[in-house]
Amino acid sequence: MYFVERVFRRLRVGANGEILRLALPSIVSNVTVPLLGLVDVAIVGHLGSVASIGAIAVGGVLFSLIYWNFGFLRMGTSGLTAQARGRGDERETARVLARALGVAAVAAAVVVGLQYPLTRVALPLLDATGEVGELAGLYFRVCVWGAPAVLGLYCFKGWFIGMQNSRYPMWIAIGVNAVNIACSLLLVLGFGMGVEGVALGTVVAQYAGLGMATRLWMRGYPLPSGVRLRECFRRGETRRFLVTNRDIFLRTSCLIGVTLFFTAAGTRQGEVVLAANTLLMQLFTLFSYIMDGFAHAAEALVGRRVGERDREGARRVIRSLFGWGAGLSAFFTLLYAAGGGAFLSLLTDSGEVTAAAGDYFYWVLAIPLAGFGAFLWDGILIGATATRQMLQAMLVAVGGFFVVYYGIPGGSNHALWLAFIVYLALRGGMQTLLFRRVEGRLFD
Repeated sequence: MYFVERVFRRLRVGANGEILRLALPSIVSNVTVPLLGLVDVAIVGHLGSVASIGAIAVGGVLFSLIYWNFGFLRMGTSGLTAQARGRGDERETARVLARALGVAAVAAAVVVGLQYPLTRVALPLLDATGEVGELAGLYFRVCVWGAPAVLGLYCFKGWFIGMQNSRYPMWIAIGVNAVNIACSLLLVLGFGMGVEGVALGTVVAQYAGLGMATRLWMRGYPLPSGVRLRECFRRGETRRFLVTNRDIFLRTSCLIGVTLFFTAAGTRQGEVVLAANTLLMQLFTLFSYIMDGFAHAAEALVGRRVGERDREGARRVIRSLFGWGAGLSAFFTLLYAAGGGAFLSLLTDSGEVTAAAGDYFYWVLAIPLAGFGAFLWDGILIGATATRQMLQAMLVAVGGFFVVYYGIPGGSNHALWLAFIVYLALRGGMQTLLFRRVEGRLFD
């Protein structure tokens, strides 16, 4: 850890150094995100119960759909915090965190309070019936009590990134996974608790992460004097916080809608095409983990420049970000062209599925070049709190997605992939145009 910390401290010179100092830990954090679910599946996979594996998978999908909607707690917090830091307003940085945690507490109470209606509606929609449905319901009713910790961690992660510190979220993510593995193994293998033990281990790990985040915040960022609770929720600042997060929430809802439609449209093509699409999407997911790290750096660095009213500094950061984005997209395109087929073969032994994936593989090669701008502009606009423009670009992109898909007769899988590529490209292109329209206002 000491060696890693020294490396990060050295990455402070110039825009590229700042970007890497923030992006690399964020990439590590992103890669650990799916580990919680994988650990749970791996542990129950050794219990000899197929229903238990299915229950964990269904529960994981359900929580992903729920928590994904609250991503605004991280994104909105990072941009507002970065701007307050750029202005040198330490009190406002503390107030932003308080507002975010307040909203997270209310949201968590709603999720916990609606746990029974959620399971009654969602489990049949996910086709979870019989023993799988019963175990998935049990898993959900235990894990849902971790909602306050999960949403609180969203706030702390966004706040740390806004404070130009992506190392703390990385250490927290690693710590959460370590605790989850230890607790789940103890409860399942030591006490024979099955699915309930896996769920309880996950909840314990989530609260351990929240405790770690709180401890790091208290140690690294002493509370400025004169900060009062009632000031944290003054009308003007609170309204700006809520409007910013409303735009991000609506944009995320659009993103979820496209993702769910893509899966549903693939399902209508048959099991083989659905499996092929799922495998190909893993290559998109891998690329997204990398680009999200640079988007987090954009949130922090552009937000700080906006707070400082440093237009030229923001432009330098944006140019450097797009330099990294172009280079990485070219690298991933070549990497997938050279080794993508071998990677797919590692994920399945089905020759029928890999052959089907090969029919659509060239669409995956277009994803990095078509999509890197969308990831980077998301981070830039979040840092600039130009969330209305981000939402407008998303609406245009979603419209383009459906126009292309339904405009090609037959609704083939090729039409689906073309629509997805157009959707990614439109997001980046529209955000480029919209940022130019608001850039002057941001730095006045």
